[in-house]
Amino acid sequence: MKTLRIKTRIAGLIALTALLGCSPPAQQAEAAPAAPPPAGFEVAVFAGGCFWSQEKAFDGLPGVRSAVSGFVGGLTANPTYEQVVRGGTGHREAVQVTFDPRVVSYRALVDRYWRTIDPTDPDGQFCDQGPSYVTAVYATPAQRAAADASRAAAQRALGRPIVTPVVAASRFWPAGAEHQDYARLHPARYEAYRIGCRRSTDLRRLWGAAAVG
Repeated sequence: MKTLRIKTRIAGLIALTALLGCSPPAQQAEAAPAAPPPAGFEVAVFAGGCFWSQEKAFDGLPGVRSAVSGFVGGLTANPTYEQVVRGGTGHREAVQVTFDPRVVSYRALVDRYWRTIDPTDPDGQFCDQGPSYVTAVYATPAQRAAADASRAAAQRALGRPIVTPVVAASRFWPAGAEHQDYARLHPARYEAYRIGCRRSTDLRRLWGAAAVG
């Protein structure tokens, strides 16, 4: 009976998390301003659906100094989560990856990015649907050729048209502290979200053993 109760609780948590999707905790915190990268480091910005998952996919990789959840591509300065999900700001959830190009190349990061998303979905990712969850690679002029080449290679590997675009780099705004390191600080909640949204299942269906997430 105890095992059944535990399984019932887990199933209920998964169902609730799938319904809520990439939703914030009730307590909101003020976002810290984005800091410039240290000397010798570069940044890459990827919009890939829920920023918790994108942060988790890049955080801790060799050569990656930090992965920060936030917003990109919109018009409103310093947007809040509520403003973005309500719509009208034009922002997407994204991750800003600060990395050492002497250890890991920008191309390697973009190659990994494709395996963390479903690039055939034009409307969002998994159970998170809507404008703020639409995917894109935000590339600087110096990054554009590598990003385009990576996209073409990913499309060949997938064998299906990719709708995720490579677009010009835009201002990145960090999300509040309650969103940072979410998967690490709240592993049970994140796992319920991941399972409830069928994220890993759908990624494996698309990418097989190369899937990340």
